Amino acid sequence: MAAVARADRTVIVTGANSGIGLATVIEVARLGFHAVGTVRSRAKARTVVSAAADAGVAVDTDLLDVADADGCARVVDRSRPWGIVNNAGYTGVGAVEDVSDEEVRDQLEAMVVAPIRLARLALPHQRAQGGGRIVNVSSVYGRTTTPFTGWYQASKHALEAVSDALRLEVARDGVKVVLVQPGGFKTGIWEEFDRDIAKRGESTYLPGYRRTRQLLGLALPFMGQPQAVAKVIGSALTSGSPRARYVVGLDAQAVVLSQPWVPTAVRDRLARRFLGL
Repeated sequence: MAAVARADRTVIVTGANSGIGLATVIEVARLGFHAVGTVRSRAKARTVVSAAADAGVAVDTDLLDVADADGCARVVDRSRPWGIVNNAGYTGVGAVEDVSDEEVRDQLEAMVVAPIRLARLALPHQRAQGGGRIVNVSSVYGRTTTPFTGWYQASKHALEAVSDALRLEVARDGVKVVLVQPGGFKTGIWEEFDRDIAKRGESTYLPGYRRTRQLLGLALPFMGQPQAVAKVIGSALTSGSPRARYVVGLDAQAVVLSQPWVPTAVRDRLARRFLGL
């Protein structure tokens, strides 16, 4: 794909104010696309513009809460994107017993309904351009499940299932649908983890939450930078024949490789022992 042609192609990146989203919108601009990062406030928009300027690239921003269906339609109609990178999301830590129906609905809305809505809205514009790219940022948790993040993992499993269906449905139109599955990377998502644990109060699972946080603290120094994920997303956008899935990070690759060989009973026993369940 020629650099000149990329400048005429708009790529929207949701959740662009920090972490993987910020690194991605900068990488998209660096690759020569017209990059648009969506954020939820003007203050966050200024953060994106400033970071882009520091990186020597130009990024446009647009205000969007991905749970707002009308807002999604307005943003897509304004930008008429060739590409969408659905990155916005959050962890939502809590044992299944501790998570309310309202929390579940909010999480599924933000992390399943919203990204597919944006993809659906973009499709007419992509067809008009002779093709396009939809990159859905999933997680290695789209391939496995562990205690205390069941609903987060449910949302990633669901996103992967719908993405697989969409990939087959729109292939004839030249639209490529790609899943990116990062492992653990240093992003603001871990601060959300702490806030979620704090609001669980005197849950019967509190010792397990604390143990999970301790294990996370031990793992943090070994986590990669979000720019590594952004580079993979850039490859998914620029490759003529992108893969259906990109697994990013040594931890994620280890999970994918070991999963078929470790019996469920063994995985369950290890998880319960580590977390005191």
